[in-house]
Amino acid sequence: MDIKSFQLVVRKEDTARRFLTKWLWKNGRRFCIRCKSYRVYRFSDGRVRCKRCGYRFSEWTGRWLGRVRISAIDWLWIIKLFELELSTRKIAKQVSISYPTVLKAVDLIRRSIVVGSKDYGLVSGEVEMDEAYFGGKRKGKRGRGAAHKIPVFGILERKGIVLVEVVRDVSAESLLSLAIKKVRRGSIVYTDRFRGYDALMFCGYRHLRVDHEKIFSSGKVYINGLEGFWSYAKERLIKYHGVSFKKFPLYLKEMEFRYNHRNQDTFEILTQKLCNLVPDLL
Repeated sequence: MDIKSFQLVVRKEDTARRFLTKWLWKNGRRFCIRCKSYRVYRFSDGRVRCKRCGYRFSEWTGRWLGRVRISAIDWLWIIKLFELELSTRKIAKQVSISYPTVLKAVDLIRRSIVVGSKDYGLVSGEVEMDEAYFGGKRKGKRGRGAAHKIPVFGILERKGIVLVEVVRDVSAESLLSLAIKKVRRGSIVYTDRFRGYDALMFCGYRHLRVDHEKIFSSGKVYINGLEGFWSYAKERLIKYHGVSFKKFPLYLKEMEFRYNHRNQDTFEILTQKLCNLVPDLL
């Protein structure tokens, strides 16, 4: 959403709420978030009651947006500034809301991204695989075997999406189990010569490798697309001046989301995600 359109949406609280409401209900039909019945009616204060089970709730109940008590205008400003990659502290300063409140809101945005990432289907066709290492406070060995770093496995579908996951290690078992879950059998898989990928040819894939000690590419045999994503992600993570191991998967999935939607209107996509119901397991 461009700035002029955004300013029109956030000029009044009612306008902001109407903008959010359009993402709450499929085809505009309200339903009970407990029993999924469409037999509901609204009270004058805006709350909704189910005729079937009697559950009474507000429009934001059970949704990501409802987990922080701030106005619709403030929510939209936080989403917009998050889209523009401002830090949490700068967002708090811009919207004049306490840092802990904004931190919780931004954390909810990232968690909604993680939940949404589960909707990606299998990648196929020409696929690149590679692992990378993030973080680490001590100097020393780089790459495989580097101490105090977080190993991350990446899969990139050429002319498609990238999928990344934090892994326990870069053993063949860890890498192949993810590859089988994420990549359609019969795909052409490009990797470097790391021995962890040796068994790909026995898992239903055509496996081609590039030797980085000699060349970076040979015709179509390269993993430059995925290495480009690693640079993209690391460049953006630097500004946080260190991310805890516990929170790192959230930031990593944010980088995956931004990369996969880099040519789309991420503001509306994020808004829609935050208007979704929070899964029962969370």
